[in-house]
Amino acid sequence: MDLEKNYDLSILVNDTERMVLDELGKRLENATAEGICTCQDCVIDMATLALNSLRPRYHASLLGTMYAHAAQEGEFAESVASAVDAAIEKVKANPSHG
Repeated sequence: MDLEKNYDLSILVNDTERMVLDELGKRLENATAEGICTCQDCVIDMATLALNSLRPRYHASLLGTMYAHAAQEGEFAESVASAVDAAIEKVKANPSHG
């Protein structure tokens, strides 16, 4: 069965992905001053590294959204920030580009 043809899977939301991208965006605001490359390859590598070190947190309902917003200010949010920092440092030391 082709699920994507039969069901609306766009309602599945990975809160970890959203949190990582938000945190990475904040950290890259001063990227040039910190010597961090913001080319497509490096930014995707940073996001990928951070996401692969964290567990996914999916939801598909309004109640799930409420739980997700609560997680933004706790231990998991600290884990996300730490994973993003580690990913930035790793890519900074070993950039993907040329």
